[in-house]
Amino acid sequence: MTPVDTRSKSQQAYQWVKERIALQEFTPGYRLVLGSIAGELDMSVVPVREAIRQLEAEGLVTFERNVGARVSMIDDSQYRFSMQSLSILEGAATALAARRLTADDVRRAREVNELMIRTLDHFDPRSFTGLNQQFHSILFAPCANPRMLELVDAEWARLGHLRDSTFSFVPGRAAESVREHENILQLIEAGAPLGEIEKVARRHRSATLDAYMIHEHPDESLGLPAF
Repeated sequence: MTPVDTRSKSQQAYQWVKERIALQEFTPGYRLVLGSIAGELDMSVVPVREAIRQLEAEGLVTFERNVGARVSMIDDSQYRFSMQSLSILEGAATALAARRLTADDVRRAREVNELMIRTLDHFDPRSFTGLNQQFHSILFAPCANPRMLELVDAEWARLGHLRDSTFSFVPGRAAESVREHENILQLIEAGAPLGEIEKVARRHRSATLDAYMIHEHPDESLGLPAF
């Protein structure tokens, strides 16, 4: 005999959503559509809304006007520190690799950036982030310092565990990002001083963190000096 679930519908919805967040089926930035969840659980929207409010009170869900409910960032402080570390490491690796990049490398990077531009009209944060990583990997891959590359790869991997895509939280940042990509490519093609390439590449990465902080924590700062 199948046991009867004595929990209220809002409790059932709460547990169902919470489990999927824990299993990362609903990743950070994932939009929680109340009607879809209600249909999945065969209940009305009312208990689902109550469950979402409880998850919001626990910090697992955030609610934004005109957007709705979405899964909150996981381990927010660690994300901030990784992003700042990556801005410094990736900026340096890009500068160290600049003189070793071939015309074919630059062409491939520009093709990836052009693909990123084409995806803006039908924006998918996860796909955009994958292309973004591919773009930057092309630029810093020729870096002759293997330890630097290990550190960059480690921070990229750490970010992958901390969030699905920053662009889920600040989608408007995507258009700015691809414009900055082209600026970096033009500096590399022009043989700009390595210090300038490093600075622009570093600021490009830190600008994404700035956009996230302004959006999610307008009254807070990273607590570390800006460069």
